[in-house]
Amino acid sequence: MVTSIPTLREGAITIRPIRLRDARALERELLDNRGWLRKWEATSPHGPMNFDTRASIRSLQANARAGLGLPFVIEVDGELAGQLNVSSITYGSLGSASIGYWVSERFAGRGATPTAVALATDYCFFRTGLHRMEICIRPENEASLRVVEKLGFRYEGLRRRYIHINGDWRDHFCFALVVEELPTGVLRRWLDGRVPVSNAVIPSADRAAALSGIRLGSSS
Repeated sequence: MVTSIPTLREGAITIRPIRLRDARALERELLDNRGWLRKWEATSPHGPMNFDTRASIRSLQANARAGLGLPFVIEVDGELAGQLNVSSITYGSLGSASIGYWVSERFAGRGATPTAVALATDYCFFRTGLHRMEICIRPENEASLRVVEKLGFRYEGLRRRYIHINGDWRDHFCFALVVEELPTGVLRRWLDGRVPVSNAVIPSADRAAALSGIRLGSSS
C-alpha cells in the first residue's frame, strides 16, 4: 500500500501531490474553464453538488490516507494546469485502479494529459504493484479519446449509463492496460513511438450504440 504520494516529472510536465494550499488556484482554473469542463464533470443524481475546492481536496487526501487513491496536481513549466486522480485502488487479487483527469483549455495540445497519465500509470504498475489501469471516457470526448489512443490503452467495451455526468447518467467507453503489456512502461513506449495503433480502436457497432444513447439523452 502507498504511504506517500510522489512527485513525477517528464520534460515540462510534472504531477505532484495535491495540497490544501492549491485550493485557490484550482478554484480559479475551474471557474475560468467552466465552459470547457462542465460537460465532462461528475455530478450527483440526488441534486446540485457544492463547489467547495478545499473540501474536495480534504476528501481526496483522506481517500489517499486510506490507500484508495492518489490525487495529483498537473503542472506545465511549474504552472498549475489541472488535476489527475488515481481512484478505486484495489490491491490483492484484483490489483487495479482507475484514472480521471482534467486540464485547463489554455494547456490543451501541449502533451500535459498523456504525459501525466503515463507517469501515473507507470508509477502504479512499477512502484505500487498494481496490475491493471482503467480509463472510462464519454463517447463525445474526442480530446480524451486521443489520449488513450496516443498511449495505447486497449478498448474493452461500452458501459451504458455508467457515470452521472453534467446532470444525467452517461454512456462511457472503457479502456485499460495491464502491466504485462508494458515491459518498458507506458511513457517509454509512447516516447519511443511503439504504441500499437489498433489498441484503442472502437468497433463501429459500439460507436453507433453510443450515438443512439447520446441522441436519446438529448431528446429527454
